[in-house]
Amino acid sequence: MTTHEATTATRSRTHTWQTRPEPASEIPGMTGREILQGALDGRFPAASIMSTLGFRLVGVGDGRAVFEGDPGDHLINPMGTVHGGFLATLLDSALGSAVMSRLQAGSAYTTVQLGVHMIRPVLAGTPTLRCEGTALHVGRTTATAQARVVGTHDGKLYAHGTTTCAVLRLS
Repeated sequence: MTTHEATTATRSRTHTWQTRPEPASEIPGMTGREILQGALDGRFPAASIMSTLGFRLVGVGDGRAVFEGDPGDHLINPMGTVHGGFLATLLDSALGSAVMSRLQAGSAYTTVQLGVHMIRPVLAGTPTLRCEGTALHVGRTTATAQARVVGTHDGKLYAHGTTTCAVLRLS
């Protein structure tokens, strides 16, 4: 038995999610904030990426969205730290949802630019991280937002980011 084999253990992680049904008849007539509030209240299923990576929507306001995420060893990269994609996805979710919270009924958005700045490493044992996104501008065709990821346990900044989104009119 090699030293590597003696110190590693096989682990498994199971997650569940609800498949996204066809949009309920009321969704096209709802504002982005109403849709997000419905997801927060459990009226609509959460996006499956959240259970895959271990984060959740915890707050919604006008131009504001808050997510919390739990790092773990299932997210480790070859260097032994949590993969930056976890932070990038957490940021992208808060940024996009902050923009979405300001959209009128019949509108949607898509990210066209995402800027991420990693400030300190996230380890498998890092406690819950909180990411708050704030919409800066939501116009007819474009929107911008900024967000910060901070430790709920230490208040330290772990990452921050910005986005530019295209605003789409669906109706």
